[in-house]
Amino acid sequence: MSISRQQRQAVFLDRDGVLNEAIVRDGKPYPPVTVAQIQIPQGTATALLRLKEHEFVLPVVTNQPDVARGTQVREKVEEIDRYLQNQLPLDEFFVCYHDDVDNCSCRKPRPGLVLRAAEQYGIDLSRSFLVGDRWRDIEAGASAGCTTIWIDRGYAEKSPTPDARVRSLQEAVDWILKKP
Repeated sequence: MSISRQQRQAVFLDRDGVLNEAIVRDGKPYPPVTVAQIQIPQGTATALLRLKEHEFVLPVVTNQPDVARGTQVREKVEEIDRYLQNQLPLDEFFVCYHDDVDNCSCRKPRPGLVLRAAEQYGIDLSRSFLVGDRWRDIEAGASAGCTTIWIDRGYAEKSPTPDARVRSLQEAVDWILKKP
């Protein structure tokens, strides 16, 4: 039996630190700058395929403020996104290129990216999940009405209050698939 568009469930995924390794310097995570720097953790594709088998939509919601800061170009971010989309069973990337000073609705911790993806794919947010590795991800998911799962990477920054705390995407998927 196919699920109607209005009842679809999703697992919203952050990019850096969830789908690929973040580059950690002095305890703080940074995105890779080029495709050559991308490291996809072992088991990521398999974990996402398990979600696809259960008919979850898999949108990526990612902040990329280095574009607004002038330390990265949009084309490089899009090249990284295309590479990840070719390697992993993802539906679409929703990207915020702004910085905090822009005061936009799409930069996490605001839920704009999640809400846009939900509208586009007919997602029931109350039955969906957001997996992230930073407090901004968790707050965005909670604001949108999703169940939140924090991959605790031990960063030297503010810790969120998620619905679940795990150490890997595989653990997050296990937790999601055990939910009734």
